[in-house]
Amino acid sequence: MDAKPKRRVISENGDMGEDLVLATLIGNEDDLGHLVRHSFEMGRLEPLVLQLKNVVRKKETEIEDLCKTHYEEFILAVDELRGVLVDSEALKSDLASDNFKLQEVGSALLVKLEELLESQSIKKNVTEAIKMSKICIQVLELCVNCNTHISKGQFFPALKSLDLIEKNYLQNIPLKALKMMVWRTIPVIKSHIEKKVTSQFNEWLVQIRSSSKDIGQTAIGHTASTRQKDEEMLERQRKAEEQNISGLGELTYTLDVEEIDDDVVLKFDLSPLYRAYHIHTCLGIAEQFREYFYKNRMLQLSSDLQISYAQPFVESYQTFLAQIAGHFIVEDRVLRTAGGLLSADQVETMWETAVAKLTSILEEQFSQMDSATHLLLVKDYVTLLAATLRQYGYGVDPILETLDNSRDKYHELLLEECQQQIANILSNDTYVQMEMKKDTDYESNILAFHLQTSDRMPAFPFTAPFSSMVPDCCHIVRSFIKGSVDYLSHGMHTNSFDFLRKYLDKLLIDVLNEVIFNTIHDSGIGVSQAMQIAANIAFLERACDYFLQHAGQLCGIPARSVERPEVTLTAKGVLKTSRDAAYLALLNLVNTKLDEIMAIRENINWTSEEISQSNSEYINEVINYLDAILSTAQQIFPLDALYKVGGGALEHISNSIVAAFLSDSVKRFNANAVMTLNSDLKMLEDFADDRFHSTGLSDMYKDGNFRSYLIEARQLIDLLSSSQPESFMNPGIRERNYNALDYKMVATICEKFKDSTDGIFGSLSSRNTKQSIRKKSLDMLKKRLKEFN
Repeated sequence: MDAKPKRRVISENGDMGEDLVLATLIGNEDDLGHLVRHSFEMGRLEPLVLQLKNVVRKKETEIEDLCKTHYEEFILAVDELRGVLVDSEALKSDLASDNFKLQEVGSALLVKLEELLESQSIKKNVTEAIKMSKICIQVLELCVNCNTHISKGQFFPALKSLDLIEKNYLQNIPLKALKMMVWRTIPVIKSHIEKKVTSQFNEWLVQIRSSSKDIGQTAIGHTASTRQKDEEMLERQRKAEEQNISGLGELTYTLDVEEIDDDVVLKFDLSPLYRAYHIHTCLGIAEQFREYFYKNRMLQLSSDLQISYAQPFVESYQTFLAQIAGHFIVEDRVLRTAGGLLSADQVETMWETAVAKLTSILEEQFSQMDSATHLLLVKDYVTLLAATLRQYGYGVDPILETLDNSRDKYHELLLEECQQQIANILSNDTYVQMEMKKDTDYESNILAFHLQTSDRMPAFPFTAPFSSMVPDCCHIVRSFIKGSVDYLSHGMHTNSFDFLRKYLDKLLIDVLNEVIFNTIHDSGIGVSQAMQIAANIAFLERACDYFLQHAGQLCGIPARSVERPEVTLTAKGVLKTSRDAAYLALLNLVNTKLDEIMAIRENINWTSEEISQSNSEYINEVINYLDAILSTAQQIFPLDALYKVGGGALEHISNSIVAAFLSDSVKRFNANAVMTLNSDLKMLEDFADDRFHSTGLSDMYKDGNFRSYLIEARQLIDLLSSSQPESFMNPGIRERNYNALDYKMVATICEKFKDSTDGIFGSLSSRNTKQSIRKKSLDMLKKRLKEFN
């Protein structure tokens, strides 16, 4: 009996630690679940049960001790507990009844609940299936739409459909097979669209290149029309200014403004380009397309800049230049409207390439041209090209510089053409005064070039003082001015007047004056031709003022600026020199003819024994010839030229008379010969005085006369006829009466003066006198001249 308690104590002591743990957990009202779970997991259920039982026994012991301490309260509590137990039994019965009833009702509800849960599961599955089906249907609809758009060539909507599929559906497609099919097909479709769009773009490249010529021609034509209107307006303004200067009217200015939108005039379709660029942007390869576009346009430009040598440039330059203009008009539109497809630097690079090639071609072609007309045609079209492209912001100065560099070449060709025309005019001119039968002829040949000598309209038919050469040459000069202005205008230099004046001088000096000068010195020219040429030169000299004024008008220079003294043509002075040369040539011809007529050495009997009772035959012919010359000269020459020609001819006659006395063929002469020459000279002097007054020269040269040109011959005849020839040695008398005579000349002539055997001047003195006073005086003169020499 003692052993059992002892083992219990030992057991209890062994399990005291675990009991303490349980007791602590229970006392703390902690959850024993983890301890129980641990025991199950460790397989130590029996120790746990024993421990729980030990705890229960301990608690019972505590309860017993507590009950002993609180017995009465415990009894009361037990009684109450028994009452509670009875109540609980009743309650349990009620609960069992209610539970039975609840089970009966709940069974039906559970069946319904299971059905409901099953329906909900089905609904969820169906909803998910519907959702998946909708996604698939939407994807398939987008695929169908994409195929439809592609079949219709509507690539942008097709790409939008693909974009929707990629962004909103591709990752959410529930069917793996469909998802993989769509995933593999999208790149194929994009590649197909890219190829299609690129193909359409290539077709557009071909089409826009073929249209560039028409685009360029339209733009250049519009520029030409604008230029023509501007020139017409300037022409109206010039005419109004001329009328105002002439007092014929007041200045009236009108301004016609016509605005034309280039986009309206130049209609060309860039929508294929925009579409291709946009689609490539949507495909994410915009940069690739930009490079492709730039590369192809550069290739097209390089091809456009190649000229065909199978066709003359003058026949193909319009197409060539229009193609270039069209190309860069398109590039400008692309730069402005294509949203970054082209950069300004790329366009500038293309333009610099084109300018370098174009200037090279123009320089080469200009150097090979042999026609000023062809060169001007090309130049005009090039300036139209430059003006057109300048409106689009392209720098055209290098092109205009090329034209300026060819300025001299053009004028050389133009001068050659004018030289040929002027040479033909002079060779075909009849050198007969031009006759005009109606006022239109007068206006076109005289008034047009300011050649009129009177402000009144003459009666018709009217004979001009010049030949047809003058207006014909004036027409050529005017056309030269027009051609020069046409070339110089619209270039880099706004003031072309100075250049034009230089080239005009070159035409008048190196061409017109040179041809006239050569004609003057032509051995086949006659007196009438020389006279008419001299008259013509005078009118050409007068026309220089008109040429300068006309050049100023065409260059837009105010008339008052042209009329300044420092603004003049060098050619005017050169023509004046040529006019003097023509007068000299005329005088040479006249003098030659006079020498033929006079032949004094042959026509005069230098040792005649009888005094001639009539004038020499030659002198009448000389006077008739001089009269014809002066009459003709009076009609066509100004008075100063008439005076110069008449005086020159008379001076030559005087020199011829003196030269006859000095001639080696005249060994001696007598007083009869002197008397004959004195008579002839008096006739010439009378003729000279008459013509000097009848021509009006006396009004112009009040202190001059024709007689003065015969002074040397007159003084010589007077000396030889003088009764006191030795008075020549008297300085006062010589200065007053013989100032034109030279000592040596007088000495030579006096040595030849021999009279007949009855004495020198025997016919003039008494025949009974052996030696006259005159002979003594002459001998004294001879002696004193010998001493002087």
